[in-house]
This record gives sequence, structure tokens and C-alpha cells, in this order.
Amino acid sequence: MRDQRLFPLFQPLDALPGIGPKLKPTLEHLVGGETVWDLLLHMPERWLDRRPVDSFENLVPGDVATVRGEVHSVKAPYNDRAPTRIEMYDGTGFLSITYFRADPRWLQGQFPVGKERIVSGRVEDYRGERQMSHPDYVLDPAKGELPPPVEPIYPLTAGLTNKRVHASTIAALDLLPEGLPEWIDPALISKQGWPDFKAALSGIHAPTQWDEAFTQLCQTRLAYDEALARELTFANARAARSLRPAPSIPAAPEALNRLVKTLPFKPTGAQIRATKEIMSDMNEPHPMRRMLQGDVGSGKTLVGAFAAVQAAAGKFQTAFMAPTEVLARQQFDTLDKMLSPHGFSVAILTGRDKGKKRESILMGLADGSLQIIAGTQALFQEGVRFQKLGLIIVDEQHRFGVADRMKLASKGEAPHVLVMSATPIPRTLAQSIHGDLDVSVLDEMPAGRQPIETRAVADIRIENVIEATGRALQRGERAFWVCPRVEVDDEDGSSAISRAAMLKDVLQVPVGLVHGRMKGEDKDAALDDFRTGRTKLLVATTVIEVGVDVPEATIMVIERAEGFGLAQLHQLRGRVGRGDRPSFCILLYRSPLTELARERLDTLRRTDDGFEIAEADFKLRGPGDLLGKRQSGLIDYRLIDLNLHGDLIMIARQDARLAVERAEAMSPERASALAILSQLLSPDLSFSD
Repeated sequence: MRDQRLFPLFQPLDALPGIGPKLKPTLEHLVGGETVWDLLLHMPERWLDRRPVDSFENLVPGDVATVRGEVHSVKAPYNDRAPTRIEMYDGTGFLSITYFRADPRWLQGQFPVGKERIVSGRVEDYRGERQMSHPDYVLDPAKGELPPPVEPIYPLTAGLTNKRVHASTIAALDLLPEGLPEWIDPALISKQGWPDFKAALSGIHAPTQWDEAFTQLCQTRLAYDEALARELTFANARAARSLRPAPSIPAAPEALNRLVKTLPFKPTGAQIRATKEIMSDMNEPHPMRRMLQGDVGSGKTLVGAFAAVQAAAGKFQTAFMAPTEVLARQQFDTLDKMLSPHGFSVAILTGRDKGKKRESILMGLADGSLQIIAGTQALFQEGVRFQKLGLIIVDEQHRFGVADRMKLASKGEAPHVLVMSATPIPRTLAQSIHGDLDVSVLDEMPAGRQPIETRAVADIRIENVIEATGRALQRGERAFWVCPRVEVDDEDGSSAISRAAMLKDVLQVPVGLVHGRMKGEDKDAALDDFRTGRTKLLVATTVIEVGVDVPEATIMVIERAEGFGLAQLHQLRGRVGRGDRPSFCILLYRSPLTELARERLDTLRRTDDGFEIAEADFKLRGPGDLLGKRQSGLIDYRLIDLNLHGDLIMIARQDARLAVERAEAMSPERASALAILSQLLSPDLSFSD
């Protein structure tokens, strides 16, 4: 139940003065919600200093300034395209105020000659003279009118002005209840010098003086409020999960050691560390929920295989779920080669499996003779029954909805869940997104991984790139060619369909084609042809960004590379360098490059560290663009800016865990305060399972 003191904040927006039926949907669209509280969470993007400047002679072109002077003259326009010019004088010089196509009667009322006026707006330099076009404010000092000393400037949408949004927000501030209890630890407030909650919101939306330091304190305070609310939600979710019974699967060191001794390589320190964390989780009597995050080629599948061995040794079954059939078959091939020689039974189930083969697999799962199954969404379809499902491993987890994972989890009794992602995410961002998960990071690459030489090449040299690709194909190598779009009606031939036809004609080789508009089975077939060598050159859009493992592929050409994000370029580059031959990534770009595009390409040439690249991409593009639509929704922050407030998350996490652990000893006042915070700022955990 919501605290009654918060009821005014959760009224619809038309409870505010001036918000009628026409304005309400526009304002709802702007603030991303329907309540007064949603409006208060719509933060300004900057603040304007509206304090008066002493004299006209101190005005600086480009600045927003507020000045006071006497109307000296009003000059009507000499033609329809010319402005009306109002000359103002303050004893130190003149300032020209211009209006285009303004109502003359309105102008006469606003600027009577001989009267003083206060104007506020952006100062320009016009032919060596100071000018202000269409001022934001025109006020009469005789009436005591003044602009706000500091004006918040909000993100807007069509149909709304800043004045309208600001006025509505001021009205919303009046509905903030007095005397809300403090939910932040008093020692932290004292250390940081933070204002209380209401003062912080007022300092953001209705500052009374220009004080950048105080504004920053208000922003930080509110960011911490949101961080604490999120972390409380995550901590409570963890606590609830710890009370749910799950099969305790003991560690199986002997079985793991036998497997490790037969590997042609030595596991990295990061793989060993992650395996120990997973082993410990699986031994607990409550469900594991762990994220295994690692760069392309860091060896996540081996860690997953170790977990599957532990489950099998404990008489439990493991389900490996991948988003595509090609990925599932790659997983199966790897697991089968690695585990079958040790007596573990491994199979695959996809939509392609029919008839007797499918029946045999289903029987093996039902009677327990199949210990490890790789597959696609076919794993959670009706008719699939496990005898004792103890572990679920989800590869490329961001490609699945929560409902998919929950359907698979329902096939067992509270199975342990390990989700894997090959998309490096900055550590701060990972903590924020996966706050309800434990995170293991593979930050080392296995020995022997081939370095990839990355080159940026202007697209006027595309013929040289095509010739070099042809020579590689003649040597028995394979190549990817990535295009920015699908359409065929392009001028430069850089669409996937056009480029595939051209390369087939020029190189006289079978060319595969994959793009997002193809049916799933057609995409899988084209990828399988490339993987098995029936085609040597694959033209694609970014649908091959993850999961395509072709050791023979040594060349990755990315056309119009300046238009891709850093993390995406890195993922595409990771499709090569998986065999024993030198590999190359060619970034074809169109000149001239913007400064941002040049920085992206230079970063990619300089480093192949996925986490370093992710940090750089995060700084360049922010979390929403970095993660894409599905995951960026998980961090729909209203008050936190991760570039500024990332360090607050760990403080909030510690505070939240302590609060949950000490809940029984907590005072009623503190418990009530934290409950109010949760009602205001808790995230929607519908994405979590």
C-alpha cells in the first residue's frame, strides 16, 4: 500500500493548473508517465543564469544575459523580410532588440518609448553592434517584474515550451509533502553535505540563486536516492531468492580435474576464478543467478561446460539455450567433443529435429539418460520434459525475453541459472543492469588466440580490398563482408543485397547472404553453409555480430564503419582470429570523418581489449545506445547519470544490503522511510527472473 502522504504526487497530470485535455497527452509523452511525480522526475538538462548584467557595455555575444534599459526608439521594418528594431539605451551604450513579423500593436505595448524595460535573451553581434533577437523575457520593472534568477531548461517535445513545463513543475513542487522522513544514513548526508529530499528537488526545479556547487549537490543527492531505491529492490529480491529451496549440487573436483587434464590448453586464471564462484553457488540450497560476462573468445563455453560436469556428477541435467540454431549447433559440437569422451551424454534439440530423432531425444531427457542438452527455444516447448533439470545456461542472454528463461526454468524445480554474454559492458554499467545477479567476469584471453590486425581504409580503395579478399579465398581462407543496410536501391552499392551480387560477379565464387529480413531458417541455412565451407564469402548485416564461430575466417570487412558503434565494431571483429592463421579487420570508411567517428576508429585500431572499448563506447554514446533497445530499458534512470554518479551505486549497494540484513532490528521510523523511498523510486523488476 502506498503511503497516504504520497497520494498528491500520484495524481494525474491534469490535476495541475493549466493542464487540459489537449496538453495532457503531450506532457505525458514528454515525461514518460501520467502522474505529477513523473513530471518532477523530468530533470532539466541545464540552467540559465538570468541575473541582471550591470550595463550594456559588459554584454558578451553568445551569452544569455538579462539587462535593464530605456526604450529609445522603435523602427518599423522597411520590407516584409526585415525585422522591427527597438533601440534601448542604459547610459553606457545601445542594445538593439529585433522581432521578425511581430504584431506592431503588441510591440508598442511591450516597448513604449521612454519607458524602462528588462529584457533577457541571447546576445548576438550584428555588424559590430549588440543585438538580442526575440528575447525570452520582456518585463516592466515598474511593476516589480523580474525573470527568475536561475531558469531550468528542460528537454522538450513539439507543442510544449520551456515556460509551460517550468510553470507546471513549480506547481507540482507545491504538492510535495512536508516532513517526509529521511531515508539516507545521517552520517552519509553529513559527510556529503547533501540537502534533504524536498530541498534537493526544489534546488533543481526552482533554484533561488546561481550556485553551481549547490545544484550539483542536489543532483548527487537525488541520484543517490534512486541508486538506494534500486539496490534495496535488488537486495530484497536476493533475500527472497535465498529463501527459495533449490537442489544443492556439490562440487565435483575429480570429474573436473579429469576433464582439464585432457584439454589441449590450460584454463586461464579468470576461467578458474569464475568456475570456483559458480561451483560455490551451485552448492548452495537456493537458486544460483549468476552472469558470466566475457569478451569475444574469452572462453565462456568452457566455464559453462565445467558447470555442466558438476551438475552431471550430482545426477542433474543441464540445458544450454542459445538464440539461434547455428549457435546451438556450435555449442553442441564444442560440448560433444569435450565431454562425450568422458562418458557424459550430450545432445541437441532445435526446431529442425523431427520424427524419430526428436522422440529419441525427448525420451532421453525424460528418463535422465541425456545429461546435457543444447538447443534453441525448442527446449521449453510443450512436450519437453526433464527428469531432473538442475542447471540452465543461457548464451547471449540479452537475445531472450524473461518469459523465455522462465519457461525453461519451469521444466525443473528451482534450477540454478547461469546467463552468459559476450558483450563487454563497463563494470559500473554491469553492476547497474544486473544488480539482482552475481557477476563473474572473464577478463583474460586464452593463450594462442590470434591477434587481429585492424586497418582503417578509405572507401575509394575498395577495389584493393576486394582483390585482397579474393587472394585470401584462393588460399582456402574465408571472409565476412558486413554492410550497413539491406536495401538494394542504394547509390554507392553498400547495401548487403547489392554488395553480395557485385562480389559474386567480380570474384566468381559462391557468396552467402544474411540479413535481418530473412526468415530464421533461411538465415540459419546461410550461416551453416558458411560454417561448413559450402560458401567461402559471407555478406551480411550486423545479424552476424555474435555467435558465429568459423575458425577458417580470417578477414572481416566492415563497410561504412564510421556509422557503427565501438562495441558493435569490436563484436564484428571478434568473428575472425579464431584459427591458426593471421587475421585482418578492414574498416572501410567514407571521408570526411567526423571527430567522433575518427576517435571510434582510432580506438579500435589501438586496442583489442573489449572492456577498454566498452568504457570508451560508454563515454561516447551513453548506456542506452551502448546496450540497445532490450537492455537499455533495464536502466531507465530518471536521476542517475552513470558518467557522474557511478561511484554512488556501490555505496548504495552496501547500504541496501545492510538494511535488508538488519531489517528485524531496524527502527519503525527507518523502515517507514525506506518504504516511502521504494514507493517513489523502485525499478520495475519485471525483467528479472
